[in-house]
This record gives sequence, C-alpha cells and structure tokens, in this order.
Amino acid sequence: MLNLSNALELRDFYRVLFENEKVELDAASLKRLDDSFNFLKEFSRNKIIYGVNTGFGPMAQYKISDGDRIQLQLNLIRSHATGAGEPMQPLYVKALMLARLNTLCLGKSGIHASVVRTMVYLINHDITPLIFEHGGVGASGDLVQLAHLALVIIGEGEVFHKGKRRPAKEVFNELNITPARIEIREGLALMNGTSAMTGIGIVNLIYSKRLLNWAIYCSSVINEIVQAYDDHLSEELNSSKLHKGQQKVAEAMRKHLEDSVLTRDRNEHLYNNGADKNTFFKEKVQEYYSLRCVPQILGPVLDTIKNAGKILIEEVNSANDNPIIDVETEHVYHGGNFHGDYISLEMDKLRLVMTKTSMLAERQLNYLLNSKLNDILPPFVNLQKLGLNFGMQGAQFSAVSTTAENQMLSNSMYVHSIPNNNDNQDIVSMGANSANMTRKVIDNSFEVLATELATIVQALYYLDFDDKLSEATKARLFELREIIRPINEDKPLYNEMAGLKEYLLNNEAY
Repeated sequence: MLNLSNALELRDFYRVLFENEKVELDAASLKRLDDSFNFLKEFSRNKIIYGVNTGFGPMAQYKISDGDRIQLQLNLIRSHATGAGEPMQPLYVKALMLARLNTLCLGKSGIHASVVRTMVYLINHDITPLIFEHGGVGASGDLVQLAHLALVIIGEGEVFHKGKRRPAKEVFNELNITPARIEIREGLALMNGTSAMTGIGIVNLIYSKRLLNWAIYCSSVINEIVQAYDDHLSEELNSSKLHKGQQKVAEAMRKHLEDSVLTRDRNEHLYNNGADKNTFFKEKVQEYYSLRCVPQILGPVLDTIKNAGKILIEEVNSANDNPIIDVETEHVYHGGNFHGDYISLEMDKLRLVMTKTSMLAERQLNYLLNSKLNDILPPFVNLQKLGLNFGMQGAQFSAVSTTAENQMLSNSMYVHSIPNNNDNQDIVSMGANSANMTRKVIDNSFEVLATELATIVQALYYLDFDDKLSEATKARLFELREIIRPINEDKPLYNEMAGLKEYLLNNEAY
C-alpha cells in the first residue's frame, strides 16, 4: 500500500501503475488538508482572493457574491471540459491522477478532503476519467485535461471502467461512490496545475528507460554478430571521457558481453602476430559509428532520462496551482506555479534522445540488411533464394518511415508558445503537447527496435553460433524466437512485428 505521507519517487509510480499497488491516505495528509481548508475558509472572508470570490483569468476583475461561490467552481469545471482528439490511455490518466493527488495532499490548495478521498477510490478501483489528448497549453496548468478529471470527481462526465466507456454518474451509483464536495476553490485547485503533463511524462520516463535498455541489448548482440573488437567498450577508453552516461552504457555492454566468445581482442588480431606486415585488411580496423560509438550516442540518452526523472519528481512533489495557501504564515500567495516550462523542456529533451535512439536502431538495422556493409550476412538477411525471396526487405521501409516521423516530431514545443485567454496567458509552455508528442516518439521507437530485433534474430538463425553467444544474449533469445521464427518463405510480417513490439513494451531487457 502506497502511503502519501512521504515524497513520491519514480518507483512509487511504477508500483501503482504497473503493479496495481493501492494508495492510502494517512492521518498526516488528512490533517494538512483539513488545516488548509479551514484556514482558507476563514481567511477568505472580507478579502479578495483569486478564484475564490473572483472570476478567472481575464474575468478576475469581476467580484463574485458569496452566494455564487459554489456555482463559480462548477461553472469553471463544466465550461473547460472541452478536450479534443483521442482519449488518453488509462495508464497515462492514472499517472495524471496520482500526480494531482500527491500535490493536493501537500495541503497548499485549501480544498475539502472529499476531493482526495474520491480520487483515491477511483485510482484504487481502476476507474479512469475520460480525458482527451488535446486542450491544455501548459500554463495556468493543464486546464482542459484537468477539467475532465474534475468533472468526474464531482460525479459528472465519463469514465472508463472494466474496459467500457460509461457515464460517471452510472458508475458512481453502482459502486456507491460519493462525489467530492465543492466548498471554496476545489474546481480551480483540481484544474490549475501541471499534473497532466507530469503524469504523462512519468510514464514516458518509465518506457524510455526500458527502450534504452533494449537499445543496449541490440547494440551488444550486434557486436557479437559482427565479432567486433572490444576496446571501444573498454573502461580505459570510456573513462577517459568524463560523462557518466557514456561510462555506464559502456559498462552495461561490457557486462552483457563478458562471457561472449565472439567479440575480439585487438591485441590478438592487430597488435601481435606480424599484423603490421599486411598492406590491406579485408576486415575493418574499426567498426562503423553505429557499432563503435554506442556509448557516446546512448550515454546522453541515459543522462537525459536521469535528469528528466529528477525534474519530474520535483514537480510531482511540488504545489503547482495558484494561489498557494500557506497555513504556517497564514497567508495566500498569488503567482504562477502552474506554469509548465520545467516539464515542457524536459519532454522536448527526452523526445530528442528517444528519436536519436530510434535513429541508431535504424542505422544498425541498415548495417545488418546491407550485405555490402557487413560482409557476413545475405542481403536483407534473406534465408532463402536471392531475387525470388525478400527476407526483411519490406520491414525496413516501415522502420525508416517511422524514424522519419520521429525526426519531424522532435521539433520543440517549449519554444512554441501561442498567446491565448485574451492575452492573459501571453507566454505558455505547451507542456502537455510536448509530453504527448514524446509519448508518440517513444511508441514509434519501440516499433523501430522491434524491426531491428527481428532482423537480429534472423541473423542469428543464419549464423548458427548460439554456443558462442553471451548468456545475456541467450537469456532473451528463446522468448524472442518464440515470437519470430526463421523466415523460410515470404509472408506478411505485421503480426510478428506487433508481437515483438508488445514484448519489448512489457518486458525488461535485463
């Protein structure tokens, strides 16, 4: 059971999202909520406080009468539930909900505790609000996405439950769920934050780590296939450059290949035995960059993932709505903690390195398919009659097409601000857009890696030297071969490619 009394870590999200661990409210969190709510209720009397007794955004100059305060919050929620595009996948919505729940439990929002009680019930029973991908601009929070969350919290809107999309009111009635109470600023507190972009971003991080490890796996196996020299992975070479990511990727590849019989020692082949007397070497003295420079290419990917994780977890554990209710100083502070630039920038950076990972996979794939480059495999790793049969030739087109889409999607959203809201929101983060684009790039990258891995498996069928492979390679090879058999005759491969992608998405490489 995940207790919200302490700051959340990435591992906590994994437990709730992928291991279905339940969430519980502790006494300390409930006390913070009650203290904040009671303070704001008293403090807001005879004062002008944004979103409590004023309109919102450019309408803030209009004072709202005490009798209309509850209707004000309901109007805000209902009027901003205007999302468009595809519904967000339940996994990402659940991450969004946990992120919003955690920041509300900090006691900086002045909300009634019934809000978080309802959210906890929905999370623990896999009831996910219908939230659309398009809508938020990432400043003044993810307003539109979070409005759809708020709509369900008050018992309206639609939800996904047991695989079906249904009116929230029906599900609430069936399960005796009590909607949250609107008292002071519950609508604004739910909507005015960065939890959509952050929740999506956290799932992106989890999958990007998995993708990186599969890229390291593929790169290591290709070193075995081509019987590469091992000094480009050496500790001596990689420690001479001070980037931690590069060093860790090289270390991971050394560990993968430590018991392989296939990689070669340069001392034995080029430094000794009169090798200097040769005037021409049929085998390359150095491998192509896509094989030799993997630590230098994937190192920045690892470092970027690590830094993005730090920033996102800081955001999750922050109060990111407006205004901020501070019980200790007995004051209400107006500002812009809802602005999503931190997340938008990290998602842009993560999207770039995921695209680069897919580019590396595509180049490694091309190396395996081009017999003139590798000089050890038949063209397109064709296991049958050349000319009549085609092997992996058709699959390459999809990988190249998908990589090209990633390259286009890697344009920055962080610097793509468009003013709106009567120019009240005159510079915005586009953080949710950036997070959703990154999700797409990661999904695409798994497709490219699936094609590369299918080609690796075909190459290993052809070379037939399983007894020389490292144990790390063989640990996954049996399961991979269950998905894709030797292509001994041309056939549609889309089912195998989809199966490999699903396997990569749901399994760790190591």
